[in-house]
Amino acid sequence: MRYAMVIDLLRCVGCSSCTVACRAEKGTPAGISFNNVKICETGKYPDARMRFLPMSCMHCKEPKCLEVCTTEATYQQDDGLVLIHKDLCIGCGACVAACPYGSRELLREMKSLYDGQRPTPYEVLKQKDFREGTAAKCDFCKPRLKKGRLPACVETCPAQARFFGDVEDPESDVFQLITTHQPISLKEDQGTEPSVYYIRG
Repeated sequence: MRYAMVIDLLRCVGCSSCTVACRAEKGTPAGISFNNVKICETGKYPDARMRFLPMSCMHCKEPKCLEVCTTEATYQQDDGLVLIHKDLCIGCGACVAACPYGSRELLREMKSLYDGQRPTPYEVLKQKDFREGTAAKCDFCKPRLKKGRLPACVETCPAQARFFGDVEDPESDVFQLITTHQPISLKEDQGTEPSVYYIRG
């Protein structure tokens, strides 16, 4: 079994519901975002169009972040999830620099989203697993997966542009989409073999 995500760029409308859902689910501190949507413009007037590229951790099969981690804080599960042992992370930033996708961030300071105010009860509850001075990243909503649920970004997407499942299961949506649509991965020349695939038509 290996978890993977397929994102259909033809369906994505750039609404950033995935970004909001991720923040609500994970309670990320101010300045930290695990799920972002990059916006770019293609073509020329009058035929210019907006394009959207949702970005999160790629949970690579051959992760660069794992190679450079000196404390073994970064590890990979048998199901493909690339995770961080907060107790082992020393915040050196090597993994942040090594990631070709900019998917990792250093949590330098715990800040409330409400500038200058004390953390809300919601933030206190959600941020209990965050630690200052450590690396932070998307975990494909591991706690939700344990309960048989989809990642928050997938469940929330109003355009149904995101699909998640076992890429080794021929019956799964992700397997069938990958075999029928020939999606691309970002920065394939890096040899990381990302587990996030994009359908671009």
